[in-house]
Amino acid sequence: MIPEGGNRFPDKIMPTEKSLPVSASEANALFSDLSDFPVLLLAVSGGPDSTALMMLMARWRAARKSGPRLIAVTVDHGLRHEAKREAAAVARLARKLKLSHRTLRWTGVKPKTGLQEAARNARYRLLAAAARQAGASHILTAHTRDDQAETFMMRMSRGSGLTGLASMRRLSELPAAPGLRLVRPLLGIPKARLLATLKAAKIPYADDPSNHDPRFTRARFRKLMEALAAEGLGSDALALLIDRLARAADALAAAAERLADEMFIETAGPPRIAVETARFAALPDEFRLRLIGRAIDRVGDEGPVELGKLEALKCALDAALLAKTPFRRSLAGALVTVSGGTILVETAPPRRSKTLTTRRAGAAAAAKTR
Repeated sequence: MIPEGGNRFPDKIMPTEKSLPVSASEANALFSDLSDFPVLLLAVSGGPDSTALMMLMARWRAARKSGPRLIAVTVDHGLRHEAKREAAAVARLARKLKLSHRTLRWTGVKPKTGLQEAARNARYRLLAAAARQAGASHILTAHTRDDQAETFMMRMSRGSGLTGLASMRRLSELPAAPGLRLVRPLLGIPKARLLATLKAAKIPYADDPSNHDPRFTRARFRKLMEALAAEGLGSDALALLIDRLARAADALAAAAERLADEMFIETAGPPRIAVETARFAALPDEFRLRLIGRAIDRVGDEGPVELGKLEALKCALDAALLAKTPFRRSLAGALVTVSGGTILVETAPPRRSKTLTTRRAGAAAAAKTR
């Protein structure tokens, strides 16, 4: 089965030459932990990365006596005239590779702003529905080492914390889809090697012009990566940094979870967590931040905690503890108070003229991207 967490991939067997196609032995190492699942859903847009994923997965499955049933799914967002033709091309290739294929369409009015994010959300929503219908618990995407580097740069520009900078993981929960998971088996592979793989197999692919459109953030960062690579900060160097950050983030998260188990006093009835102020104040700064964030996440009902707002609350809480003054502040549907020698975190009372949102599915996982 797939190991939890981390950005681990079998890089020791990967050739350093970026022009070499992915070999059968490499593909077997990349996909070996997927062999026991009855069904796997492949997200295939028709671009080079996802086309290579479908081809490599098909060859891997064909070489095995048993294994998962593979279903390729293409989402037509209805944003380009070519999309319908590209979906049909994926269907033809899937048939040639002896895979099942479905085309799903994003219908309805499209937003004028935030189009790429809306399209991404629609894509995952449609993929989740298809996975449930097919009985698949895992959806495979073709994110590469290049995508990982771009994600890192984008998150750094937005001021992400350590866990956010650890970027994409090989295995992660599918947002707003409990019980479904995303697998990114090609996360350690440079895009150039997938292009070489398709070239060697003489398999064509589509090129979405939006990938080069400077109106979109990722396209701009993709262009920036070319300049950074010339200075030695290419996807290989960033992949090493990201893996180290992921290792540190996982260690901190595990330690913070152990501290929460030791220090949180949870009461029955309405969600409420108490922490002794003396023990809390004695912790290193990062652990104080993570502990108060975990407490808010457990009892709050307004979704994940934003890192900047959490940091501001923690700084105010630190000041109150130092000055030994009362403290009362709400964040993300949780109320944090200090009384005597106790920090109390409980669900905040409803605010006037505002209906509290129901915690979104997968919010706990999203909150941990701090």
